Amino acid sequence: MTAIREISIEGFRSITAIRGLKLRSMNILIGANGSGKSNFLEAPMILRTAVLGASHTSDYVQRSGGADRLLHFGSKVTSKIKVKVSFEDKSEDISVDMRHGSGDQLFPRISIAENELPPNFAESLNIFPERTPTFLLLRSKVEPWRFYHFHDTGAASPMKKTADVHDNRRLRTDGSNLAAFLFLLREKHGRAYTQIRRTVRLAAPFFDDFVLQPLKLNEEKILLEWRHRESDAYFNASSLSDGSLRFIALATLLLQPESLRPSVVLVDEPELGLHPYAITLLASLLKQAAVTSQIIVATQSPLLLDHFEPEDVLVADRVNGATKLRRLDGEKLSVWLEDYSLGQLWEKNEIGGRPARENIGPESAR
Repeated sequence: MTAIREISIEGFRSITAIRGLKLRSMNILIGANGSGKSNFLEAPMILRTAVLGASHTSDYVQRSGGADRLLHFGSKVTSKIKVKVSFEDKSEDISVDMRHGSGDQLFPRISIAENELPPNFAESLNIFPERTPTFLLLRSKVEPWRFYHFHDTGAASPMKKTADVHDNRRLRTDGSNLAAFLFLLREKHGRAYTQIRRTVRLAAPFFDDFVLQPLKLNEEKILLEWRHRESDAYFNASSLSDGSLRFIALATLLLQPESLRPSVVLVDEPELGLHPYAITLLASLLKQAAVTSQIIVATQSPLLLDHFEPEDVLVADRVNGATKLRRLDGEKLSVWLEDYSLGQLWEKNEIGGRPARENIGPESAR
């Protein structure tokens, strides 16, 4: 596992500067709405996007509404975004500076161990073939990182639509190829598939099994279908509750074989719509996955928080308009934890991560 040992982030959305934040195999991020949890989850993906090439960066900036929306308080206050990571295997640090430029774009410069690579490095390997091994090593470290969000379970949800049956190299971050990926697991990774099926049954006792096969009228497409334990009626993803569909996606993500699972898994509010018992199952799945992948999760659920140790928890607060993060200290909380759970302490506002007034003036915006 190529885990992130330490991360620094500057100038990104609500983050003015987070320097040298140490990460563990399990990281549970809590905080009030607007505290910057999702921004922190997104920051590693900026580095990944830059490494994959300038075209990826341009697409990302465009999808985000322009560089001005990504820079802390806009381009009049902040001129660049910087993300730097060091790795658990003690290989060379990687950093990216993304500077604001014409067309409201960001232009990345990548450095390895403080040595800056040429601009548009990913697109210029034909000019610098001797540097190909360096780039391949760099890309192999960050390409497997994924930021998952299974929030969309409405009528137009990607998980409810047909998918290309061969779109199965990785589970897509919105679950749009869930049926195709489960089909692959059933055919090639039976042990993982069986574990997913049994886990889904725990959360949804009415569920029997998935029905995974190419469509009769179009064998290049597949739809997420399933069987009810007490009925022979037809069921597909649209017949599932929002929480059940999300839980299926989460179980697939976290129980897939280690060889397929991303090295760094980032998930935003996975507890959304889940029954308390399903949240307990989710906590177990996260812990199991953290043995071989690095897990970074943002949550609003005190119940989910109850299943983790204080040292697993990062608290996000807004201070003078900027996101600040700190890791909980179990020793300092030991007396409190004799009588209260971690989630209860959060609800009592004993560990922070709650809404608070903030003063944002000219000085704090700099």
